[in-house]
Amino acid sequence: MSTEIVQLVEQAAPYLSSAVSAYGAAVLTRAENAAVESTANLGRRILQIVWRRRDQQGQAQLEAAVQDAADAPDDEDAAAALRQQIKRALRDDTELLSELARMLPVAGGTVNVTASGERSIAAKTIGTAVTGDNTTIKP
Repeated sequence: MSTEIVQLVEQAAPYLSSAVSAYGAAVLTRAENAAVESTANLGRRILQIVWRRRDQQGQAQLEAAVQDAADAPDDEDAAAALRQQIKRALRDDTELLSELARMLPVAGGTVNVTASGERSIAAKTIGTAVTGDNTTIKP
């Protein structure tokens, strides 16, 4: 399996899990819901696109994997089976791979952080941050 497919599915996994958690097995037919977080809506869109591009047997397999993941949200095996269905679809359809890659946010992309208030700090990654009076740091 290509590294590109594995990386894309790993990047999509949180969106898929969120969509299945938010929508359950109805994720494949459900419309976007403004009240549901954007992560779940992106996962829903990914699953629906993959489902529409599969043949009848592929759709049935994807539906079964979604149902299993929805029925057991903490089951890593069910989540892995769903990811495997996505990988299979991507191996069979290189155009789908490109389409999904365009939908996902760029890994390591821009992060906006806002710090507000007295002695506030903002950081994407931080080792040690100290604010306050009379602070002592010992190695």
